[in-house]
Amino acid sequence: MTTAASSPLLEQRRAGDLTTVRRRTMKRTTGAVAITSAAALLLSACGGDSGEETADAGSSAEETAAEDDAAAEDEAAEDEEAAGDDAASTEAPVRDENAELVIWSDDVRAPILTEWAEQFGEEYGITTQVQVATDVRQQFKDAANVDQGPDIVVGAHDWLGEFVQNGIVEPVQMSSDTQELFTEESIEATQFDGQIYGVPYATESLGLIRNTALAPDAPATMEELASFGNELVDAGDADQAFVTPVSNVGDAYHAYPYLSAYGGGIFGKNEDGGWDPDNVIVGSEETIQGGEKIAWMAEEGLLNVNVDFPTMESLFAEGRTPYMVAGPWAIPNVEGAEIDYAIDPIPDFEDGGQTVPFLGVQMFYVASGAQNPTLAQEFVNTYVPTEEMQLALFEAGQRPPALKSALETVAAEDDDIQAWADAGEGATPMPNIPAMNAVWQPLGQATSDIVGGADPAERLEAAQEEIVSNIGR
Repeated sequence: MTTAASSPLLEQRRAGDLTTVRRRTMKRTTGAVAITSAAALLLSACGGDSGEETADAGSSAEETAAEDDAAAEDEAAEDEEAAGDDAASTEAPVRDENAELVIWSDDVRAPILTEWAEQFGEEYGITTQVQVATDVRQQFKDAANVDQGPDIVVGAHDWLGEFVQNGIVEPVQMSSDTQELFTEESIEATQFDGQIYGVPYATESLGLIRNTALAPDAPATMEELASFGNELVDAGDADQAFVTPVSNVGDAYHAYPYLSAYGGGIFGKNEDGGWDPDNVIVGSEETIQGGEKIAWMAEEGLLNVNVDFPTMESLFAEGRTPYMVAGPWAIPNVEGAEIDYAIDPIPDFEDGGQTVPFLGVQMFYVASGAQNPTLAQEFVNTYVPTEEMQLALFEAGQRPPALKSALETVAAEDDDIQAWADAGEGATPMPNIPAMNAVWQPLGQATSDIVGGADPAERLEAAQEEIVSNIGR
């Protein structure tokens, strides 16, 4: 493995006590080496003097490779079984006191992280453990408050402000060279009060998913989308011109691209470039202009309070609508329905309004109560920024990698990933300040009411008052 940065800790261990730093060829390359050796031996057999000898050697190498593969499969199965057992319980994990480095993650990523943690442990001569948390955010907070948490926790970037406020995570000491390896937006999302608190590995945002059988071409604007979608409805080829979650309680996340289209949004920025909880802009002129576009979309039949997430998925999977705004998490259902689709950026408005979705980032945090903070910093700074690990995590979540080189590798082979990356270009990292917890319900309800016919200015100004009041509590 090529690490992203020099490793002073490892160099120190190498120089000071080599007997405790057990090194080996990485697990992921073992099988490849064995297979390459087998291929070399088989090639040698074609030109060798003794066919019997080389055939035996080739057979032996193949058996060795097969044994390695079988062992790797058995080990992977054991990891998955262990993760499955952990995932079956909703109880919070109890830190493994026998492990010197403990990582908590969800059950999807735990089997992959177990492989990498074991490699790290063998390289540094320590014991490691990856434990599944069914509610990573809350269970980490609860455990950290009683000094029973892990050294590293894996989760979303918008938890950051709350974690910092509670004093349960530490800044990550990431060099400027390592920062350059990541997309600009993903690094921006890891920051709070000017400091980096995590190493990112994946990004996600909303995009326009199009049924290419109904709509062969991407619409240039929202107005064009509305016109073509309604033509399909009028012709009886579709039931809905467009779908995205609204429901009776609203969905501020999916409404944000329209609310922010004219420079509005939720919070203004402070002098350091961070989100300012004392500057709520939900009731600003710019956000209200975006709210008026939501009202227009409802009038055009694009937004409907009767459409929630399951309804949206059903309508698109049944081929009853040409367009859906959703994220990568919606694709498995689309593929399962065997719908031919394409992914495009959400169209802008003809008058210049630019639809900007939120960007979500997944990252590795270092706990402030880590029992081995130096090793935790070493893991997140030398393993997470590698292309190999980022690609392995991509296989678990199918989200665009945050590491530029990994993103290029995946995008070259997967059109969807490049499309999601294009859809997320320029996206706004979701505010990671604790005040965001005061926003979701009142803003979501306001957008639902606007779709239902309420005046945009009145509802967004009322939502602003409620949000400010909630923040002050």
